[in-house]
Amino acid sequence: MELRKWTFQLAVGFVMLGALLLLLYSGYAREQNKPVEASKPVMTEPAKGLAMATFAGGCFWCMESPFDKLPGVVSTTVGYTGGQIENPTYEQVSAGTTGHTEAVRIIYDPKKLTYQELLDVFLRQINPTSKDRQFVDVGTQYRTGIYYHDESQKAVAVKTLDALEKSGRFGAPIMTEVKPVGRFFPAEDYHQDFYQKSPQHYENYRANSGRDQYLNQIWGESQH
Repeated sequence: MELRKWTFQLAVGFVMLGALLLLLYSGYAREQNKPVEASKPVMTEPAKGLAMATFAGGCFWCMESPFDKLPGVVSTTVGYTGGQIENPTYEQVSAGTTGHTEAVRIIYDPKKLTYQELLDVFLRQINPTSKDRQFVDVGTQYRTGIYYHDESQKAVAVKTLDALEKSGRFGAPIMTEVKPVGRFFPAEDYHQDFYQKSPQHYENYRANSGRDQYLNQIWGESQH
């Protein structure tokens, strides 16, 4: 009798444990399959009243998040610019033979955010003294650049880089190019908002690329 009672209680316990595990797994599965919040609309040309900025800062996976956080930014799109062929693919650009560099195009509201503020954020994401590389990524496709859309943007860029070089903060000449903007080709969809679509991959890349370590050294923790 006692054995039967004990067996029954054990069976009930297993059933309750199974139900609890199923409940926990269901919650986990829902969390893992939860759709990513809709990102900002992909735009490569500004609507009326908006403005545009284009920067190259090495691996473009790292260039959307800092700008998406800014009030006044409407859209960020990663892509390729500065090269010689039409509609390049990631594989072609990665080979370093097309002349393109990985870049980010930012659509923003100039009533809420200035070009100078965007430029300041950009310069806190890169090592401007590296030529044809950024951290672990080497090649002309990872060169840094400021691609101005009008003469006022050019003037701000030149003045800011001159002041930064004179400050001696980096201890080496600044190699970031300043050129008029050329054709911009959006990258493949899986590259857009990569930090949201593949957060673990993105965090692993950042942790091992040397970017954050360098920025912390130059600007201080949480200052970039």
